[in-house]
Amino acid sequence: MNDPDVMKRLAANAFRGALVADALAMPVHWYYDQRALLRDYPEFAAAEPPGYLPPRSPHADSILWRSSYVPLNEKGDILREQAQYWGKRGIHYHQFLAAGENTLNDRLALELAALVCRDRDYDPEAWLDRYVTFMLTPGMHRDTYVEEYHRHFFTNLASGRKPINCGVRDVHIGGLAPVPALVAALGPRHPDLRRIVRVHVGLTHKDAEVLEAADILARMLVRVCGGDNLRETILDEGRDWISAAKLARWEREPDHVVVGGLLSSACYIPDAFPAALFLAWRHAGDLAAGATANARVGGDNCHRGAVVGSLLGAAAPVPRRLIEGLAARGRLDQLFPSESESPSP
Repeated sequence: MNDPDVMKRLAANAFRGALVADALAMPVHWYYDQRALLRDYPEFAAAEPPGYLPPRSPHADSILWRSSYVPLNEKGDILREQAQYWGKRGIHYHQFLAAGENTLNDRLALELAALVCRDRDYDPEAWLDRYVTFMLTPGMHRDTYVEEYHRHFFTNLASGRKPINCGVRDVHIGGLAPVPALVAALGPRHPDLRRIVRVHVGLTHKDAEVLEAADILARMLVRVCGGDNLRETILDEGRDWISAAKLARWEREPDHVVVGGLLSSACYIPDAFPAALFLAWRHAGDLAAGATANARVGGDNCHRGAVVGSLLGAAAPVPRRLIEGLAARGRLDQLFPSESESPSP
């Protein structure tokens, strides 16, 4: 398949899939106790995948009480009204979001897609200006938690560094959240796509493994949007992270044994990226099942969902009920008006 219009449509479906997986996982983000997750959200124990759910308080596994962030000055004040909840027990990381809403990193991915679609190009300086404005403007989002890389970035900004120099060596899978947005907004046939992905991710995540994983994800999305088989693409492009032998062993185990047992369900890229590839490989052809499985195993399922959801969304239909329940649907329809439930021509 080389039809550029079809490839662009599939890339938009991939981005939709990433947002779907994030929104499905949002209420159970960072649950590491499987029993607590199923107790607080029994809908995930059902055989039929649940729809979008709102967050419920208290969050049994929340460690926000151990987190702190004190801005150096107003240029670093990214918590604002949410600061009062940091350092307290039981606080849900996304307590003020509604069912179907996206967490902060995916909200930023949507901002990135909007900027690139408007300008029909990518400019890191233009993005940094939009990023800083978004994070420092009251009311732009209602998320209580802001990931570590944001805090480091704005500490550096508040200390006087230029935005282009504020990134740090962050090792978390959250750095991959913008990749599906860039592939969708620029198009999978953009001749400079891989370089732009590395430049963009490197603005905040300077870790070599995160940058490698971002490049691999971009290559996978391009190939799958071009008609390549998802499972074969994962094995080929992800060979340094996952292998056929491992997949053969892992396929015999339930999802939560692999992700949460054999692999950590946490955010660190050495386990988080192969965990995402495994879930996408296992659930190839069924985005609803794959995104639900990703949510059900807990851990950093929102950011892992950028990988799982985008790969599944590029290769399989995005169920209409999940598109319709997504809070970002209206904006997605404006940016990518050729929405189709099916990835076939």
